Amino acid sequence: MDPSLLVIVVIVTALAFDFTNGFHDTANAMATSIATGALRPRVAVALAAVLNLVGAFLSVEVAKTISGGIVDETRISPAIVFGGLIGAIVWNLVTWYLGLPSSSSHALFGGLIGAAWIASGTGAVHFGKIVEKVLVPAVASPLVAGLIAMLATALTYRLTRSADRRVVTKGFRIGQVVSAGLVSLAHGTNDAQKTMGVITLTLISSGMLHAGAAPPTWVIISAGTAIALGTYFGGGRITHTLGKGLTTIESPQGFAAQTSAATVILASSHLGFALSTTHVSSGGILGSGLGRRLTAIRWSVAGRMALAWVVTLPAAAVVGALAGRTASAGAVGVVVVAVVGVAVAAGIYVASRRRPVAIEAVSEDVALKTEPLPTAQAAA
Repeated sequence: MDPSLLVIVVIVTALAFDFTNGFHDTANAMATSIATGALRPRVAVALAAVLNLVGAFLSVEVAKTISGGIVDETRISPAIVFGGLIGAIVWNLVTWYLGLPSSSSHALFGGLIGAAWIASGTGAVHFGKIVEKVLVPAVASPLVAGLIAMLATALTYRLTRSADRRVVTKGFRIGQVVSAGLVSLAHGTNDAQKTMGVITLTLISSGMLHAGAAPPTWVIISAGTAIALGTYFGGGRITHTLGKGLTTIESPQGFAAQTSAATVILASSHLGFALSTTHVSSGGILGSGLGRRLTAIRWSVAGRMALAWVVTLPAAAVVGALAGRTASAGAVGVVVVAVVGVAVAAGIYVASRRRPVAIEAVSEDVALKTEPLPTAQAAA
């Protein structure tokens, strides 16, 4: 296959992954705001889409981590990157269909690592950087976000225990609009950069950019636009899990969860940590539930989410390894991987239409919530 054509194919595939990242992660920013009624569903996703696009222009540190930190750009080819992307997209679609808020970021890392490792050997993978920039943040970030949200929620309920519930709810719903916007901005800053990094890595591996180059402006614009469109068209499956499946969320909890998640994501983006915004947002929601009371958490749902977190990177690595080895064999291999990827995506889409989950379902019973705010003893 002509090298230039292959680069175009990889870039288009990377933007397709970026799109799936957007609709997979719509819930990160807006699940709690929709669940509490702070924002109407379509207004929420439109706001998230715009701020995702804006956030893509705030930093390129994470993109540099992807393009020069995870794998050795001198030992891989665009075909290997293509295989890794297919692994990530397939896992993203599977977990989206199941409604599991797994990490698009870790799916991408797993796909790239598996493809590079199998096609070019262990020397093509920077394991030290993976531990420093991926694995440590993967463990620490949801714990930090959860702890902040738990303390903030407990303090909020204690301070407002004697206040009128309607006044408290209205005030925190206004606050949620701001905090949800911050999460969307942070999501664009961190997650859009991952696709920028992959495209930049492809351009470097093909000789079109020099090693260590920052993403060109057109790459930033295209990646930001793709994730924004994906966010806007995001469905209700994962939003339902985070907004209603994990814990019943009230507006003080939603504000605490979103603020803690935005703080952690923005700080990590500044440091170049390619963390999972899904893990951080889920950790914030879990922490807000714990801050309200221990029994507020649906632990069976939390267990399913944790299992998805653990298996995402290795599962995507396996798919990426198979796709990367096949694609690196030549033009026929690239075509085979592309056809299989499209077939899997089409099959999952058709299956999802048979069992649709509308995003409006997350907020359909907000007006019916009558549970009173917890007492000081319950919040503590």
